[in-house]
Amino acid sequence: MPAWFTALESRHQTPTRVRFAYRCAKGAPMQASRIQGVVSGLPGVKCVKVNQVARSIAIEFDPAITGFTDLQHGLLSLTLEPEGLGGKVAPISMTPVMLAGTTLLASNRLNLALQQPVAIGAALPVFKEAIEDLLESGVTSHVLEALAIAISIGRKDYLAANTTSFLLALGEYLEQSIERRSDDLLKHLLHPSIPEVWVERDSEEILIDAKAVEVGDTVIAATGNVIPVDGTVLGGEALVNESTMTGESVPVVRKRGDRVLSGTLVDEGRIRIYAERVGAQSVASRIAAFVEQSLSVKSNTQLEAARLADKLVPMVMGLAGLTWFTTGSWDRVAAILQADYSCALKLATPVAFKAAMARGGHNGILIKEAGALERLAAADTFVFDKTGTLTSGQLRVTDAISFSPQFTPEDLINLAASVEEHYFHPLAQAVVAAAHDLERPNHFHHGDVEFVVAHGVASVIKGQRIVVGSRHFIEDDEGIVLGGHRQELDELLTDGKTLLYIGFGGSLLGVIALTDTLRENARATLERLRDLGAKKLVMLTGDQEERARAMAETLGLDEYHAGLLPDQKAEMLERLAANGAKLAFVGDGVNDAPALTGASVGIAMHHGADVARLAADIALLEDDLAGVADAKALAIATKKLIDSNYKLTLLFNSGILGAAAFGWLSPVATSMLHNGSTIGTLLRALLGAGLPQKRLPAESSRTRRRVLSHN
Repeated sequence: MPAWFTALESRHQTPTRVRFAYRCAKGAPMQASRIQGVVSGLPGVKCVKVNQVARSIAIEFDPAITGFTDLQHGLLSLTLEPEGLGGKVAPISMTPVMLAGTTLLASNRLNLALQQPVAIGAALPVFKEAIEDLLESGVTSHVLEALAIAISIGRKDYLAANTTSFLLALGEYLEQSIERRSDDLLKHLLHPSIPEVWVERDSEEILIDAKAVEVGDTVIAATGNVIPVDGTVLGGEALVNESTMTGESVPVVRKRGDRVLSGTLVDEGRIRIYAERVGAQSVASRIAAFVEQSLSVKSNTQLEAARLADKLVPMVMGLAGLTWFTTGSWDRVAAILQADYSCALKLATPVAFKAAMARGGHNGILIKEAGALERLAAADTFVFDKTGTLTSGQLRVTDAISFSPQFTPEDLINLAASVEEHYFHPLAQAVVAAAHDLERPNHFHHGDVEFVVAHGVASVIKGQRIVVGSRHFIEDDEGIVLGGHRQELDELLTDGKTLLYIGFGGSLLGVIALTDTLRENARATLERLRDLGAKKLVMLTGDQEERARAMAETLGLDEYHAGLLPDQKAEMLERLAANGAKLAFVGDGVNDAPALTGASVGIAMHHGADVARLAADIALLEDDLAGVADAKALAIATKKLIDSNYKLTLLFNSGILGAAAFGWLSPVATSMLHNGSTIGTLLRALLGAGLPQKRLPAESSRTRRRVLSHN
């Protein structure tokens, strides 16, 4: 696919803004709106202004996500592939195949005087492509094919010439179809999941196509809706689950003046949003655009295969010349020129990568480029962030602290669970689960439950008002004083715990502290990684030494490093790499982005922050740590598939060349065998022969909950 821009020159640059002078490729769209639309989809781009007359692009960007070099590379990597630019995919034409087929069928029925011009006419597409290749790249496989047809026509073997033209046309059609199919396997994963959106226009709420939303529209998002735009809340209040973008496991309150991101989910409530970034400019669409661009990025293996194929062309030409010199047989020469290694070597490798990327997408693994699979297959050291990666993000009760001698910690949990059981907030569900795990669960009878969106719940027990919720709810809305408990509460918050406050009868009765849990399949996943060739498993965390050591012992890690800041994590990766380790880093937060970009291959968890998912080479689409081991298994299987296709291509085509040189194959037979084997290799790559079909089940264990009592 040709590049959109053929030249870029930096005219002005600051830490957050750059202006390029550009030159478009011949035939590329030059409209400012088209250029602005596609450039806006690049990772980290905040604003784009295009001056079509001056041929300049001014780009404002987020330096935490991208930089000058990345932007320059991204612009030069943009291609003219139609669907990637928002247009329709041009259909692959069957016309050349039909014309060549008709010519072949009519070969023996035509007048002798017409057979030569008809054969030449049928071969014109081959001759045209060969001349273009010869002028641009020298002798290529297309030049060899054109020579074979020319020799057959010169020898008046029109049947061989027409058969070759037909098989080449058919082979090219099938190759294009297979390559298009491999692209489609990936692209269908990016179809928008929000077909229609409610907007407010002229004081009336209407349902419109998601593609029709414009900047400045007022978008309505209610309970259960995925927010379709990036923007600012104009009114209303809602609990928004932003785990897909920020990695925050607890839904957050969003009200007037707050920012919201596309792709996040309204758990409860209703908000009106001023649309600031829509369509390709939204955060969710940028991630999809990143994957679109990856289709044109070539891996090292792909480049090596292409280089080898080009090097083998002169060898085939030399063999043809030697055969003619020793035998004088133009028939053998024509047969030899039919067989080359180029098509299978050049196409089978990217098709295999794309099939693997599609297989990964279906299994919850988003692979942004083929090179990531190469590097993951070679990775021997896996480094994990702790929170949200080795831990699940699912909350559990760790402490129940009662500030009243009349209530035990167990009473506190039972009391809170009695009113929280009607509420489907993650905090509420964790408290109810903790109550069920008590030796003596007890339900307190209460009055009607009042739900206060994004704050908590309230009811009446034994004639007294009980409120369970956030500190803001307790202090500001209910007027309950925290008193002398602030130091104890601050210590819990310092430990990274989430607090649920319980007020009863106008006083603070106690707090329940929660934290996330170790993933049930964490140990099984790590053991599977060892089976797949991982030599060292390391954990990096900003957590305390004691807690990190206990988790490392539980999981059987080789190393752990605690109390690290974000830049220290990246430094630790540099040290490991300096010792010869081939690193894969797995993380989920904004603070993991430096480490994700510093590793050989970065893997972002499903609930990872947007910047982490952009920085990573691979993003998990499901909240399952087993996806890391699945990705490693897929990478290894992909390498084996490519290696086997490589060996089969060399073996089969070498056999065809040898047989043709000895005169055992006619030009027609050689063409049929060569094109047939090429298509077979491509189909094998497309179908992903040997790639993992299903995820191996990881053993699970139920983690018992403990209540740590404080009086």
